[in-house]
Amino acid sequence: MESQAKETATKDATPSNPRGIPYAPFVDKVEDYVSSRDDVEPTLRRFQELIAKYQFMEQNLQRRVAGLKDKMPDIQKTLDTVRFLKLRTSESDSIETTFELNDTLYAKAEIPPTDEVYLWLGANVMLAYPLDEAEQLLDSKLKAAKQSLANCEEDLDFLREQITTMEVAIARVYNWDVVQKRKEKEEEERRKGKSS
Repeated sequence: MESQAKETATKDATPSNPRGIPYAPFVDKVEDYVSSRDDVEPTLRRFQELIAKYQFMEQNLQRRVAGLKDKMPDIQKTLDTVRFLKLRTSESDSIETTFELNDTLYAKAEIPPTDEVYLWLGANVMLAYPLDEAEQLLDSKLKAAKQSLANCEEDLDFLREQITTMEVAIARVYNWDVVQKRKEKEEEERRKGKSS
């Protein structure tokens, strides 16, 4: 129980964006992360793992964005249809239309004036809604999808920044290691020069 509280406190202490994606550590001074050359490989490995996690999140968000962009036109089209049906009065004539059964199959239908529509909810579930409720539901779904898309795009930008920050951190640690190797080599050559 106590370890869970500490773990939660640690998670809360990690700065993150509004949807919980943690900020990448900014390496200003390599010495804060690496005290000797022995620490270089584990630090580089840890940074690479962080980049891999960010890239995994980025791929998932890209798939989600693609799904939202596919879904939103369908929601908008359905909402427009419901709004069109609401405009029709009981005295209006029936309208003949062609509707899509699947990607390549269409059917003709005659639609009399109506006060309800059937909406697919998913998982092979369809439910009848009065036109006003259907409009409200579709409008809220469209707004939620737009907000979700905006959040995903914001998160993608955030992840790209974090990946860049980590790539810079890796370069700094690697360059620090190269400088340390050079210094050790020069020191070794000095010792050899003094001893001969």
